[in-house]
Amino acid sequence: MPEKSTKEGTFEKLTPILLVATVILAFAVGILWQKVSTLEGGKVEGVAQPADVVPPPADGKLTEDQVKNIVPISDEDHIKGNKDAKVILIEYSDLECPYCSTFHATAQQLKDEYGDDIAWVYRHFPLEFHDRARPAAIASECAAEKGGDESFWAFIGGVFADQTTNLTDAGLKKVAANIGLDASEFANCLEAGNNDEKVENQYQGGMAAGVNGTPGNIILNDKGEAWLIPGALPFDSMKQAIDVALQSQ
Repeated sequence: MPEKSTKEGTFEKLTPILLVATVILAFAVGILWQKVSTLEGGKVEGVAQPADVVPPPADGKLTEDQVKNIVPISDEDHIKGNKDAKVILIEYSDLECPYCSTFHATAQQLKDEYGDDIAWVYRHFPLEFHDRARPAAIASECAAEKGGDESFWAFIGGVFADQTTNLTDAGLKKVAANIGLDASEFANCLEAGNNDEKVENQYQGGMAAGVNGTPGNIILNDKGEAWLIPGALPFDSMKQAIDVALQSQ
């Protein structure tokens, strides 16, 4: 009986400590979840920006100086449409981000809606807490290297179609095989690591332009104006933003 009483007494003493620890842990998990959701949702807080990056105004329109921070479209980009289109949608995306998967379909819908008036550019922005985002981005560049831009778009579409299984090493190789790439050449490209720098450069370019969450979208018009639109906005909201860019004088 004394031994049992001692155990019960010890438990009673530890109970308040355990309760406090549980509350602290729950609070920490809640903050972490909120931060992840914020970054994945393309919000504009939560990631340290370079000191010379000025946040965009509430309406998203960038100043002339801020526009200069956007990396110009080049042959290095993956683009659907004509780079001389009236409006260019630059999407900074993360292949592990669920919001990016949703927005991918929205961006394709916008391209279908506006036809030749819009071009869609995809750039990499792998978030640090997504372990598979950067390997998947590098793999997509291998798809482009071995099969051209058509294979690149098919590859990221395949990854987004099932992020649960297609982000593993085996899953990425399966997606590559499904779009007709040579398995050996694709594997050799991954091992060589030649595309790591390109992914990092695009990430840094997004940071310099003011992007710090995914998807981070920039709308450019042929007058040199630009709008930073964070988050996976629905089709109607994106359409309104594009219409503003088209109609701007």
